[in-house]
Amino acid sequence: MSEREIGGRYRLESVLGRGGMSEVYLAHDRELGRRVALKLLAPDADSARFEREARAVASLAHPNVMQLYDYGEDDGRPFMVLEFVPGGTLEERLLAAKGKPLPDDESQAIAAGVAAGLAHAHARGVVHRDLKPANVLFDDDGRPKLGDFGIARLAVGEGTLTEAGTVLGTAAYISPEQAAGSPATPASDVYSFGVILFRMLTGRLPFESSDPLELVMMNRDLPPPPITELRRDPPGLLESTATAALLKDPAERPRDGAALLTALGIAGTAATGALADDATRVLPVAAPATAQTTVSPAAAPPPPPPPEPRRSRGPLLVAALLILLLAGGALAYEMTRPASSSTTTPVTTLPSISLPHSSTTRRTTTEATTSEASTTAATTSTAATTTRPTTTRQATAPTTTQAPPTTTQPTTTEATTTTTEPPPTTATTVGTTLPTP
Repeated sequence: MSEREIGGRYRLESVLGRGGMSEVYLAHDRELGRRVALKLLAPDADSARFEREARAVASLAHPNVMQLYDYGEDDGRPFMVLEFVPGGTLEERLLAAKGKPLPDDESQAIAAGVAAGLAHAHARGVVHRDLKPANVLFDDDGRPKLGDFGIARLAVGEGTLTEAGTVLGTAAYISPEQAAGSPATPASDVYSFGVILFRMLTGRLPFESSDPLELVMMNRDLPPPPITELRRDPPGLLESTATAALLKDPAERPRDGAALLTALGIAGTAATGALADDATRVLPVAAPATAQTTVSPAAAPPPPPPPEPRRSRGPLLVAALLILLLAGGALAYEMTRPASSSTTTPVTTLPSISLPHSSTTRRTTTEATTSEASTTAATTSTAATTTRPTTTRQATAPTTTQAPPTTTQPTTTEATTTTTEPPPTTATTVGTTLPTP
C-alpha cells in the first residue's frame, strides 16, 4: 500500500474508509509535500455521480466546506483529491456521548458552522441532499466542514442524477419531500439540519426505528416530539431553530442556510468555521449621546460653517461722510459765487495798506449739510470772498491764522478754526474787511 501511487503524484498511505461507491485513502502529495484525502471511485460505481460530486465541491470555496484540490483518472478509475480533515466526524462525537446531549457551546458552534457551509452552497445553487453527522467532519482546529457531496444536486447544470419518485439519502435524516419522491431543495437540507440539531440537543433522533423504510415514512408523516419533553432546559435559540427546521411543509421552514443563520442569531453569511473556536460576539448597542459622552472625531458630525464676519461700518460711514462733504462743498461754491464782475473786487488786486481797525479772517467752514459764506464783523463795508470747494478736516486744537505778507493782521478772534487741504490747483482766498472811507 505504501508504494502504490495514484496519478503519478499521490502516494497512498492508509485507508480512511470504504463504501459501495468509493474508497477513501490518506495520501501524500509528493509535489506539494502535504497530506490529502484521496477518494477513488469503486470499479463498478456510477462515474456520472462521482463526477457530479467533484463538480459540486469544485464550485464551492468556504471554510466550512471541504476543499477540492485535484481531479483525475488512474488506470480507468476516476479519483478526486480533497482537503484532509483529521478531526473525525460528528457521528463519532455523538456516539461517544452515548445518548447524552452534546455541551451547549459545542452544539452552538457546530450548528453555526454547518449552517454557514449550507448558506454558501445554497447561494451557489448546490443542494447537498444527504446531510448527516457522518458527512460533517472536523479539521485540526475543530472547525466543522461539510463533505461527501456524492448525491448533491446542482440547481444550474445538466439536470439531476435521479428521476422524480426515487428516494435518495439516509433514512433517519431524509426530508418529508424527499421521502415522498419530490425534488430536493435548499429547504430539504434545512430539514436534515433540524434532525442533526435535534440529536445534538437531546442525544437521540426525533424518529427511531430499526426499519429504514419505516424511518422514511415517519419523517414524511409524523410530527417530531417537542424537545422540551426530552430536555427541560434546552438553549432557546437552538431549540426554536430545530423546531422550525423540522416542520413538514418546506414553505414553513427556514428556506435555506442563510435563513438558518438568521434563526440562530448570526447576522448575514459572514459566519465561518471560526465560530467553532470563538464564541459568537454580540456588538453592544450604542448609547445615546449625553453631556458626558465623548464622540470620536470619525463619528462626530461635521462642524457647522463659521458665521460670516461682521463687516465694520467705519469704512462705509467715512465714505458717506466724504460724499456729503464734497456735495456740501459744491453747494457752498454755488451759493458764494459772485453774480457779476461789478460787485466783486478780486482779492488778488488789493494794494498793500495798513488797516487801522481790527478785522476778522475766517476760512470757509463746511459742515455735512450746511455751508456758510465768509462773515464780516465790526464794520459795514465787506469785501466779497470767493470760495472754492475744499475738503476740510477738523483740527484738534485752536490755531492762529496769518494774513498775507502784505497785510497787517490783528489778533484772530475765531475760537476754532479748521485746516483746509486745498486741491493741488486750488488757491485759498482770504476774505479781508476794509474800513469805511
